[in-house]
Amino acid sequence: MSNADGTREKRGMFARLFGRGGPTPATEVEAEAEEAPERKRSWRERLFGGLFRSSQAIAKGIAEVFTKRKLDTLTLEELEDVLLRADLGVAAAQRVTKAVGAARYERSIEPDEVRAILAGEVQKILEPVALPFEIDESKRPFVVLVVGVNGSGKTTTIAKLASKWRGEGKSVVLGAGDTFRAAAVEQLRIWGHRLDATVVAGKEGADAAGLAFDAIKTARERNADVLLMDTAGRLQNRAELMAELEKIVRVMKKADPEAPHATLLVLDATVGQNALTQVDVFGKTAGVTGLVMTKLDGTARGGILVAIAEKFALPIYYVGVGESADDLEPFTARDFARAIAGLDPEESDPATTAAETTK
Repeated sequence: MSNADGTREKRGMFARLFGRGGPTPATEVEAEAEEAPERKRSWRERLFGGLFRSSQAIAKGIAEVFTKRKLDTLTLEELEDVLLRADLGVAAAQRVTKAVGAARYERSIEPDEVRAILAGEVQKILEPVALPFEIDESKRPFVVLVVGVNGSGKTTTIAKLASKWRGEGKSVVLGAGDTFRAAAVEQLRIWGHRLDATVVAGKEGADAAGLAFDAIKTARERNADVLLMDTAGRLQNRAELMAELEKIVRVMKKADPEAPHATLLVLDATVGQNALTQVDVFGKTAGVTGLVMTKLDGTARGGILVAIAEKFALPIYYVGVGESADDLEPFTARDFARAIAGLDPEESDPATTAAETTK
């Protein structure tokens, strides 16, 4: 296989994995010959692009409140309303308005200054939860249970994580625990084949708890580094489905008393305030240890991640802004804070900027 063929095959693999159609190899070669290579956008650029709708909504609201107006109680109330509409939550909105109002009454304040203060306060809220996801190599396999409601992106997230960890040289086993959707099992089989990862699956409708037990056993036999366990999507208000999830966790512990070593809740950012309820219920049922936020590029209410951090203080390990493998990356507080406020990512720290304006 030539290097060019290998490059095309790899690119085609990720297109197939993450839902991107593409031209035939012959057409692709012609396109490459005719077009100059497009510069690949950095993760930071993709994050800021993904949060554009959220930041634009906030920036527009701030501009409408503060342009050519002095700071008073009414403007602070209106600012709080802007932040609440962006789903930042009551605690965060009040924290930001308090910071904006400190020693600034009866003088003009520019919208850019307000956004800098917003970014600084959001960064302070997020820094304690912006933690790296660490795999304890002393636990083999390291069992990761992935949970969430229907359509949140669990199976796709599993594929992206498996791709990243395989790229780091880790051996991965995938557990197809969504036994009610044949399509989900087939998706994992395809991804397992492409990523050279073992897939443990059963018949359609098979007992998910029993499959989880078998997956741990298989991963142990293969001396795998990581087991990524998929589960069926379930609404948090369906008691029987949440009871089934409890059973999965209980049976996992029979195979390994410490399993699951991590339980990731995948949240769809577009659901807004409903995400708070999901964190609460799944946390009580499955012992959620960290969060993955997807679809930030599809919402103007990305501030919900701030509200979740303020209320639950759970680690936010990854955020996603698209369908490709590169569109799921570790969460960073500063980048998110500046993106949500619509500030240039390359400028000085927002907290410093805000502090300087008060002197």
